[in-house]
Amino acid sequence: MRISIRVFNFVFNIGRRHMATLEKLNINNLALRSLPIDQDERVFPRAVSGACFSKVTPGPLDGPMLVAHSQQALDLLDIHPDQVQRKDFAEYFCGNRIIPGAEPAAHCYCGHQFGSFSGQLGDGATMYLGEVVNTKGERWELQFKGAGKTPYSRHADGRKVLRSSIREFLCSEAIHFLGIPTTRAGTCVTSDTRVIRDIHYDGHPIEERATVITRIAPTFLRFGSFEIFKAQDPMTGRSGPSVGRTDILHQLLDYTTSTFYPEIHSAHVNNREARTTEFFKEVCRCTAKLVALWQSVGFCHGVLNTDNMSIVGLTIDYGPFGFLDRFDPDHICNGSDNGGRYTYQNQPSVCEWNLQKLAEALSPCMPSENAAEGIKIYKAEFDKIYLEKMRTKLGLKEELEDDSDIIESFLDTMHKTGCDFTNGFLCLSNLSVPSGSGTNNKEVEELVNQLLKQCATAKEMATTSKSAMPIQQLKMLLQQHPLLLASFGMDADMIKQEIEKAVALEKLKEITDEEKESTDRGHWMKWVTMYQNRLKKEIKNDCPNIAEVNEQRLQLMKDNNPRFILRNYIAQKAIEKAEKGDFSEVRRVLKLLESPYSEEKLESVVTSGASNITDSYFSRPPQWANSLVVT
Repeated sequence: MRISIRVFNFVFNIGRRHMATLEKLNINNLALRSLPIDQDERVFPRAVSGACFSKVTPGPLDGPMLVAHSQQALDLLDIHPDQVQRKDFAEYFCGNRIIPGAEPAAHCYCGHQFGSFSGQLGDGATMYLGEVVNTKGERWELQFKGAGKTPYSRHADGRKVLRSSIREFLCSEAIHFLGIPTTRAGTCVTSDTRVIRDIHYDGHPIEERATVITRIAPTFLRFGSFEIFKAQDPMTGRSGPSVGRTDILHQLLDYTTSTFYPEIHSAHVNNREARTTEFFKEVCRCTAKLVALWQSVGFCHGVLNTDNMSIVGLTIDYGPFGFLDRFDPDHICNGSDNGGRYTYQNQPSVCEWNLQKLAEALSPCMPSENAAEGIKIYKAEFDKIYLEKMRTKLGLKEELEDDSDIIESFLDTMHKTGCDFTNGFLCLSNLSVPSGSGTNNKEVEELVNQLLKQCATAKEMATTSKSAMPIQQLKMLLQQHPLLLASFGMDADMIKQEIEKAVALEKLKEITDEEKESTDRGHWMKWVTMYQNRLKKEIKNDCPNIAEVNEQRLQLMKDNNPRFILRNYIAQKAIEKAEKGDFSEVRRVLKLLESPYSEEKLESVVTSGASNITDSYFSRPPQWANSLVVT
C-alpha cells in the first residue's frame, strides 16, 4: 500500500511540474484571429454590425477577495495550486490585472427570448479573456462574468452580485460532477465595490457586493451567435445587426466546424451544404443528450432562450435554475416565467424549437429538408438516452419494451403523492430482486414507508401547488375562440388541464395529512408491486447467483442516482453566510458537489465540518424553502 501511494504521489507531482504560473499560461487566441472584430473600441450601448467580437476592458474593483475556487477546473488551464495562494491572485481573477496574453473582448449575438426574436443581445456582463492551450493539447476559453460594461450592456452596469455569482459558480461545478456537459467555474471573487440592485423589484433597492466569476469552456458560442445575420422578424420587427453578411456567416461556420467539429469539417471541406448539414445534425445529437441528462437528475435551466444554448452541447449561462424538490412536471424554477414556457417537462420540446431556430439561421447554407433530418435525430436521440438513463436509475439492466410504462408510472406516482425527486429514486435501492416467483412483502412494506417519508404533506402540497388563474376565469377562457387562445399561446387542452389542476388543488385544501398518507400508501403499494414484478424479469433462467445480480443492480443505482444536489435552500444558506463575510459554507458545499454519488465521501465532508451539521444536506427542503423565488 505504501509503495502504491508513493507511486501515485510521484506521478501526480510529475503532472504538477508541468503546470504553469499565471504569467506563463499558454494563451493562443484563435477566436479573435479567426473572426471579425468591431473596429469601434468605444464602450457604449450600440448596434455592432459586421463583427463577432468587440474589444473591452474589465472595470476595476476595490478590495477583491477570493470566495472560492475549483482546483479541478483550474487544472484545465494548467494553473498550479500554489498560484491560488498568491497575494495578487484575486487581482488577476477580478480583472484588476490582466493575465499576460489575454485580450478581453465581448461577443456579439442575438436570441429568441421566451419565443420572440429580441435582436442584438451580446455579452452584456461577460468578457472573453483568451484561450489557454494546456499540456494535453486541449483548448479552453477563459471568460469573466461581472467584470464591467461592454457595448452590449444596454442600460446595465455589466456587474454581477455575490448571490447570483455563488449560484452560478456552484451549479457549474455541480452539473459537471453529475456527469453532464457544462461550462466550468474556476473562481468566484467578490469585492468591496458596491452596486445597487432591487432584489424583489418592489422599489426597495439595496447595495450589494460586485462579484466576478471565471468561466471555462471549449467555446461560449451559442445558437444566437448565428442569429446576428437574421432578417427583420415579422412579429417583433427586429433584425440582426449583421443582416445580409453571408460572408461572415461562412467565416463563423468555417471557424466553428474546423475548431470544434474537425472530423465533419475535413470530411466535407469542399462542400459547404454537406458540412453545414452534418454540423447541424451533430448539434442536434449533443443537445438531445444534454437535455436527456438534465431530465434524469431533475435539473431545470429556467431560461432556455436561443442565446443560452451552446453550439457544442454544454449547459451554459446559469441564472434562475433549480433542481426539482417535490416532483412536479410543471415546475417553474424562474419566477419571471409567468407563462410556464420553460417548465421541467417543456425543456425537451423547447430545445427542439430552439434547434429549429438555429436551422433557420443556417438556412443560407443548408436547405430545410436537411434541417428536418436533424430534428428527427434530436427526437430519436433524446428518447433513446432518456430511456437508457431512467432504466439505470431504476436499477434495470435488461431492456424490455414496456420499460417506459413503469418509468412514467413511477413519475406519475411521485407527482400524485408529492414525492421528492432525488430521494424518491434513492429509496428504490432498498428493494432487492426477489428469487424465483416469490415476493418479499417485508421489503415492499419498508420501501413504501420510506417513500411516504419523502412525500409532501397535504398542507405543503396545497401551499406550493398553484393554478395559473381561478377556475371561473379558466372556464371563461375555454369558451373563447381557438384563434384567440392561440394568440396567447394556449389551446383548449391546456385550459382543461389547468381546470383539472385547480379542482385538484381545491380538494387538497380539504383533506387532512392522515387522509393524504392513506391515499399515498395505496398509490405506492400499487407501484412498488409492479416494480417488484419487473425486477423478477432481471433474473434469467440460467442465473446462478441472485446475490450477484442484486449487488450489480445496487452499484448501478448508486452510480446513477445522486445523493446530493444543489437544492435552492442549500445554495441560499451558503449565500447568506457569504454575505456576512463567511465563505466556509460555499467551500463546503463545493466539496460536497464534487462527489454527488459517493455516500462515503459525502459523509466524510459533512463530518469534517462543524459539529452542528446534520443530514439536512440530504433531506427534503424545510418549509421555509418553499417561499424561495429566483428570477
